[in-house]
Amino acid sequence: MIKKILQLGIIVVILTLQNCSIKYSFTGINLHPNDKTVCIKYIQNRAPLINPTLSQRLTDGLKDRFVSQTNLEMTDYNADLTFEGEITGYKTVPTAITTDQQAAYNRLTVTVKMKYTSVNLPKSSFESSFSRYADFESSKLLTDVEDELTNQIVEELIDDIFNKSVVNW
Repeated sequence: MIKKILQLGIIVVILTLQNCSIKYSFTGINLHPNDKTVCIKYIQNRAPLINPTLSQRLTDGLKDRFVSQTNLEMTDYNADLTFEGEITGYKTVPTAITTDQQAAYNRLTVTVKMKYTSVNLPKSSFESSFSRYADFESSKLLTDVEDELTNQIVEELIDDIFNKSVVNW
């Protein structure tokens, strides 16, 4: 009996949420019911120091996130949601200075400026910079740890961009 009441309650909640003007999901994604398409333009690398694979990784990663976690169709123009951006920073700086004035760690920081436009929810549109970093031991060369660090940073940037644009937590 309790199981049937619980099932009925879940069905009522689902039906109620489907009739709202905003789609909700158990993943927290917040889309307008008319949102059907997304356009993610190639993210240009305009940083003073260039990592040649970073633009492609960031662009592809953001596209993959939308394909895997939404029902939106990817398009190249006239989309309900549009992302444009550029990498504005890619740098390393020493951190955690030791007593003998040597850096114990270096920090790789990536900054991305993104513009998000929502046709159906214009108040959620934004233009923002996102920045993430990862530290590595100063005894290691950047070239030895760069792939691992940039993969980690790219994932975190994608999380930030995705969450700010369509997750309403």
